[in-house]
Amino acid sequence: MKAYIFPGQGSQFPGMGIYLYKYYPLAIKLFNVANKILGFDITKYLLDKKYGHYLKYTRITQPAIYIYSFIAYKILNKILNWVPDMIAGHSLGEYTAITISGVLDFETCLNLVYKRALAMETACKNIKSNMAAILGLEDNLIENTCKEVSGIVVTANYNCNGQLVISGETTAIKKTCELLILKGAKKIILLPVEGAFHSPIMEPARDKLADYISKLDFKNPICPIYQNINALGTTNPFKIKENIINQLTNPVKWKQSVENMISNGANIFIEIGPRNILQSLVKKINKSVYTQNFKISL
Repeated sequence: MKAYIFPGQGSQFPGMGIYLYKYYPLAIKLFNVANKILGFDITKYLLDKKYGHYLKYTRITQPAIYIYSFIAYKILNKILNWVPDMIAGHSLGEYTAITISGVLDFETCLNLVYKRALAMETACKNIKSNMAAILGLEDNLIENTCKEVSGIVVTANYNCNGQLVISGETTAIKKTCELLILKGAKKIILLPVEGAFHSPIMEPARDKLADYISKLDFKNPICPIYQNINALGTTNPFKIKENIINQLTNPVKWKQSVENMISNGANIFIEIGPRNILQSLVKKINKSVYTQNFKISL
C-alpha cells in the first residue's frame, strides 16, 4: 500500500522552484494563481536565489513549500496516475496532505496556509522563543526534563527514534538543553525558525486560525489522513478540521504516524517536496519499508 507524505518548514532552499518553472507549463500556471491569491509575487522567492534569505521568514516559507509540494504532486500524478492509500504531512505538510486528499482545493488551502503563517509570526513576536532538536536520548527522558524546567518548554516534534524537537521560551530551552547535555544527548541543534511552533506560545495563532477554519467547508478525503495531533488515520471531515486547528499548540507525532501507517499496511512511502527529509526519517523509523522522494529541482 502506498503512503504519500509531505514535508513542512525546513525543507526549503533558495531557487527550489527553478526547474519547475523552466520545464512544466502547469507550474507557471499555478505560480500565477498563487501570486494572485497571496497578493504578492511569491514566485520570485522560489525562483531567484538572490531572494533566498527571505525563506527564513515563516510568511514566505510556508506558502512557498506548500506551492512547491502541490505542483510536484500534480506532475507526479500526471506521470503515474497513482492514488494514495493513505496520506500524511509533517506540520505544514499536513495542509498539503488535506489538499491532495480533496478536503480543500488548492486556492482555499493556500489562503489558509498564508493566514496560518502570518498568525504564527505574530505569536512569535510576543515572546522570545525557539526550538531545538535533541539527538540520542529516549523520548521519556526528554519529556521529564522539560517538566523539571520553569517556564514554557515542551516536546514539539516526535520525528524518529533518537530525534525529538523541543519548543518554548528561549531561556527555558537553553536551560533544558544544558540539562540534556549532562544527561547524555549526542547532539543538540537550534532550529532556524522564528519561534516556538507546536507549543502553548502558539495559542493566539490557534485562536485566529480556529475562527477562520470554522467557516470553511471540509470535504471527505479520498483516503485516510494520518494527522499530527494523534497519529491516527481519519476520513471524517469534522475530525480533520478539529485536528488541524489544534495542531498548532500540540506536538507533531510523526514517528507514531509512520508506525501506525505501517501497521495498517503501508509498505511504500513517497515523499513529495523539495528535499528528502521525511524519507530519511521513515527509514530511521522502519528500515524494512520502501521509501522514495519525488522532488523536481536542479
